[in-house]
Amino acid sequence: MMESTDLEVLRTCLQWRQGGHAATLATVTQTWGSAPRPVGSLLAVRDDGRLAGSVSGGCIEVDLIERVQAAPPARPEVRIYGGSAEACARFRLPCGGTLQLVLEPAPGIALLQAVQEAITQRRLIGRCLDLATGASHLYTPHSSETTQFDGQTLHAVHGPRWRLLVIGAGQISRHLAQMAQALDYQVLVCDPREEYSAGWDVAHAELVPGMPDDAVTALLPDARCAVLALTHDPKLDDMALLEALKSPAFYVGAIGSSANNMRRRERLGLFDLSAAEIARLHGPVGLPIGSRTPPEIAVSILAELAAVRNGIRLGVLPATVGKSSAAHPSMAAVL
Repeated sequence: MMESTDLEVLRTCLQWRQGGHAATLATVTQTWGSAPRPVGSLLAVRDDGRLAGSVSGGCIEVDLIERVQAAPPARPEVRIYGGSAEACARFRLPCGGTLQLVLEPAPGIALLQAVQEAITQRRLIGRCLDLATGASHLYTPHSSETTQFDGQTLHAVHGPRWRLLVIGAGQISRHLAQMAQALDYQVLVCDPREEYSAGWDVAHAELVPGMPDDAVTALLPDARCAVLALTHDPKLDDMALLEALKSPAFYVGAIGSSANNMRRRERLGLFDLSAAEIARLHGPVGLPIGSRTPPEIAVSILAELAAVRNGIRLGVLPATVGKSSAAHPSMAAVL
């Protein structure tokens, strides 16, 4: 099964340390311009040059391997890549992009084990690193806290894997499940209709049994979960939404036209949901990018998930976009 990027890098680093290898951990702490990787990205370099994770398209990694093998850092240090046209060309950074890294000897086995345990238990965990002394300790960060660096202290925040529960095992769900895994989602699919679930065979996308409301309840949604209702069957989709909208899930969406979703909101209002909870529903689901085919609809949904997940406020698109029902991602193939 695919793992979260943080967990994969830190788990690999732990295995190296347990095997007697030294390693260097690099954390992206600041970017300027069009940098290749976001703040918080991790890279581990083993003493023999093996890598886990990524901070660029490859050239920075090559430079780090050479530096670590020649003289691994004995204490935490800051390195900056890019900033000039020559440096951007050398390290294949986008024009004007600059990347700041904190390099440090990899944390000890006990600390890495504690971080791994927290992530697998779906808890946010923070690590505070003092660059002057090299000392680090773990702490519990606020739910909205992200990796921060003030030049002296690095607060690195590691979180559990993002989860995506999809109600419905149709064509859109197949494409969505495959693409979502590339965005680091653990994908779960629920569809009690045997004619759909019997043929589900998307690798690493687990088919969970039972009815949609039970699947949502069993998931125990948190702020790193999204729930999508994609069956076009109100009996199934509404069951999931009734539970998901009461949860801390960061995104709850339903496929269908604007008219269908208006009726859906009216139905949901007959149950024990507040107006604020109903207002959390994204419906029609996805961005109006003119999607017509299942893969395009999947792209539109994941694009909106990425925007919400990254805290981007989505503006109103030009009126010419998505006027016809077929031009909206969640209006295609509406029953």
